[in-house]
Amino acid sequence: MRDRVALVTGAAGGIGASVVRALGGLGARVAAVDRDPERLRETVERAADGTAVEGFACDVTDAGRVEAVVAAVEERLGPVDYLVNAAGVLRLGEAVHLTDEDWADTFAVNTTGVFHLCRSVVGRMVPRRRGAVVTVASNAAGTPRTDMGAYAASKAAAAMYTKCLGLEVARYGIRCNVVAPGSTDTPMLSSMWHDETGPRGTVEGRPESFRVGIPLGRLARPSDVAEAVVFLLSDRAAHITLHDLTVDGGAALGA
Repeated sequence: MRDRVALVTGAAGGIGASVVRALGGLGARVAAVDRDPERLRETVERAADGTAVEGFACDVTDAGRVEAVVAAVEERLGPVDYLVNAAGVLRLGEAVHLTDEDWADTFAVNTTGVFHLCRSVVGRMVPRRRGAVVTVASNAAGTPRTDMGAYAASKAAAAMYTKCLGLEVARYGIRCNVVAPGSTDTPMLSSMWHDETGPRGTVEGRPESFRVGIPLGRLARPSDVAEAVVFLLSDRAAHITLHDLTVDGGAALGA
């Protein structure tokens, strides 16, 4: 991956920041994209010495801003070889009690944001006849979860959009895959916990929520998910496209 150019959204923390570090450590030139400029600056500063990581502030829900940032990335770093859609938001609530704002905000980032980035980046990849895309979805895209109707639906939509895109651009040598994490030790996960029993309940399961635990007995680390993303971007996955790789310690029981 040395000297390849990667664009990673949601780069200010969690899985996105871990992907930035992993790609930078392999010699890629990384455009770290996030709407939070302060936290994004921290991601860039924490990148390992000698890595080429540059921050670009961008709200993925803004199509015009996305196009401008992608153009700036290609001008400053070079043609984008890898796109990682890791930006995401979570709005919890029972399906019948979600507000219009909850629903719209969730889809704006988790689904429409993926569309904006893919349209801009993959549109540039097509004439070059090369590139790889990974969308970070969720095991909730295929397994119902209480209080996560908007999130699960948005991730399912993003995953299927990515696969449909991959089918259309396969003839240009462009691969599009999905990584579906389960419970990962990030601020998004901890925001779901109400007290100190949260981590244990996540690992052991909560029957009242129809949720099994994690067979491997631990939360995923962001680096666990980043390794899966890097694999699917890499030449080691040269004949893999339209694939959904679940990284959840068995929490969805292989579904």
